[in-house]
Amino acid sequence: MRLAIPVAAGALLLTACSDDGDGGGGGGDTYKIAYQGPLSGQNVALGENMENGVQLAIKEANESGEYDFTIEYKPADDQGAEGQSTSAAQSAIDDPDVMAVVGPAFSGPTFVAAPLYGQAGLAVVSASATNPTITEEGFPTFLRAVPNDNAQGSAMARFLASQDDVESVMVIDDVTPYGEGLADVAMEELEAAGLQAQRESVPADTVDYGSAARTVTSANVDALIYAGYYEALGPFATRLAEAGFEGIGISGDGSNDDEFINLAGGASEGWYLTCPCTDASAEEATQDFADRYQEEYGEAPGTYSAESYDVANMIIQTIAGLDGDVNRQAVYEALASGEYEGLTKTFSFTDTGEFENEGIFLYQVEEGVRGYVGNVDELVGG
Repeated sequence: MRLAIPVAAGALLLTACSDDGDGGGGGGDTYKIAYQGPLSGQNVALGENMENGVQLAIKEANESGEYDFTIEYKPADDQGAEGQSTSAAQSAIDDPDVMAVVGPAFSGPTFVAAPLYGQAGLAVVSASATNPTITEEGFPTFLRAVPNDNAQGSAMARFLASQDDVESVMVIDDVTPYGEGLADVAMEELEAAGLQAQRESVPADTVDYGSAARTVTSANVDALIYAGYYEALGPFATRLAEAGFEGIGISGDGSNDDEFINLAGGASEGWYLTCPCTDASAEEATQDFADRYQEEYGEAPGTYSAESYDVANMIIQTIAGLDGDVNRQAVYEALASGEYEGLTKTFSFTDTGEFENEGIFLYQVEEGVRGYVGNVDELVGG
């Protein structure tokens, strides 16, 4: 039986925790929420988007006066790299006050960290790690709070199939777990849609994308799907423009950030970007959040800011609902079996920790601005 967490969308729940003297909750007890993601290194902008959402949720909860406990934030910087994931996860695990983790942000670090969190009985809720196979690994405390790349790859293929004069597509992955997983699904869905599809791999640490750009232009394809992150797509898009590529370019949530435009300049013009995330500034349900975010950070919410805010609030309200009996196992079990109505979506999970809902959204760069286009299902009519 699912335990519903009955709250208005994004609202704070008034609750009291008893002080039983053993640190279980209430009486001014302090609990921590960690965030694991890239807070330095490449692709740091994506990590900061999410960190800001988590920190805003914590700040608002503490200032609300509606809780008998305090929430603190703990950063766990993995630089978006698998090699840094173990130490980042261990820093959260070793802090006994950490009751749950938002993240990891990227799929590669998730494969490394999730088993460690599972051994520690610590709930880990990712708002952005989308490789479809993560939930097939049996990680005991992992929950995915976002549609996986089966949905995103399908949306890319359906969008391209709906475009006039698109018959052939090249799919390029960046040789990361995220990129390869997204490319695998995209290839399957393109072929199912009756489009000619070919696959290439270009490592994310490639120094010069000139050769890769020439491969694309010589193939004379009508469209290109790039499965990777903005840090690499920026210089790649520049080389593609220089090589004369005139087809449709589309990438996923790993590139859906304004830093792509900053890196690629005019070469970013016209590119489509998909994401299992809405534009918090464009959707009515998240407009108030977007205003508060803008006031707090001096900029609009970025990719996964609102979703991370939702996940942090879900964790906070789960802690509040435990009536003082707060420990890692209890928090995980309540999260896994519960349902939470957030600002961006309704959060609930299958027995494997998979997110139960789908929804992919499209963005496009026009006149140097990453604009929100809408829900892909609505755009393609199905």
